[in-house]
Amino acid sequence: MSSVATLQPEAAPIVACTISRDVGNFDLLVEDMEAELGESWGDLTFDDAAVFLSQPDADTLEFVAIAVDSEDEDDLARISKIITSAKNKGIRIILIAEEVSPIALHQLLKLGAADFVPYPLPENALHDAIERIRAEPHPSEVAAAQAASPSFKPGGDRDGVVLPVHGLAGGTGSTNFAVNLAWELATVQKENGPRVCLIDLDFQGGSVSTYLDLPRREAVYEMLSDTASLDSVSFLQALLTFNEKLHVMTAPSEMLPLDVVTSEDINRVINLARANFDFVVIDMPSTVVQWTEAVLNQSHVYFAMMELDMRCAQNTLRMIRALKAEDLPFEKLRYVLNRAPKFTDLSGKGRVKRLAESLDITIELHLPDGTKQVTQSNDHGVPLAETASKNPLRREIAKLAKSLFDLNKAAEAGK
Repeated sequence: MSSVATLQPEAAPIVACTISRDVGNFDLLVEDMEAELGESWGDLTFDDAAVFLSQPDADTLEFVAIAVDSEDEDDLARISKIITSAKNKGIRIILIAEEVSPIALHQLLKLGAADFVPYPLPENALHDAIERIRAEPHPSEVAAAQAASPSFKPGGDRDGVVLPVHGLAGGTGSTNFAVNLAWELATVQKENGPRVCLIDLDFQGGSVSTYLDLPRREAVYEMLSDTASLDSVSFLQALLTFNEKLHVMTAPSEMLPLDVVTSEDINRVINLARANFDFVVIDMPSTVVQWTEAVLNQSHVYFAMMELDMRCAQNTLRMIRALKAEDLPFEKLRYVLNRAPKFTDLSGKGRVKRLAESLDITIELHLPDGTKQVTQSNDHGVPLAETASKNPLRREIAKLAKSLFDLNKAAEAGK
């Protein structure tokens, strides 16, 4: 006769847990967890979580939702240990916070929370947070990617060409240009190509890591926090390698104020990059900050990205005035017009000519519109050359990379 036990369905495996002082204070979280996971989740107090996370059963958890409010700020040390324990086990962390001070919130996020959702929960906020962490690579995959640091030994025997890219307005395509220029330089020759470093100095909105599908590294913030002790070895350890050819310093994992570094910090980073690479491409923030001067002085050519519109025209004038007022080398600026009119667009070409004349500048590079292929390439995290090699924008950037490589090679031969 069949046992009754065999007729009972197995309990659903627990894939997530809420952790809080009292989950009854977070009714909306309970409702959303039930909606998302059914019965596949559990609830733990802070005391329970400290014990449970040290047991093998915790290894099966996909994520934990740690819910805190203003009353928990006196217990940050214990909550911090819980976050650290979960992170060490490779468990993703969603932080749910209600009326928590910015300082406490920053401290908890810095410890390794993968996502943050305010409480009361906005509609679909928990669902979106879960989707985001599921879309991210597992910590073990991130660790493997981080291990892919440059394999060459730091020799300090180079004198790299510094090529910053600065968008004169938002959305001018400066990051896309920087990423694809760096990749074209790195692949300009099939064998014995130049050594290229791409540095993302947009500490708030930097998206180089997104465009190349690379994780943001904590090591970058640690490096920027103590550049006085920085050397070639530690600098290279903070880099990631894309497709074994392009070396990348991503923006820090947290959104930081642009003045988190000084001109001295930036000079140290660029000097080390120049000493170990043939080309150093820098993606700059569109904001002019105190250390912009350091980058400008170090640069060989400073690309200023613009479009055919009034905002870029006005910002170009303001940029030139600012540099002249500080007696800075504004002549290093090379103006790049993105989404330039087509060859047959005579009216558009006339507008470009009048723009250049009114600003008293020469627009040396005219880049065509890369169309939707640019967005698709960026969303997939690969350069245009890998997804749309015949794209007109990609071809123009490849021509520029080849000319820069040839000029540098000729300059080295003439030394």
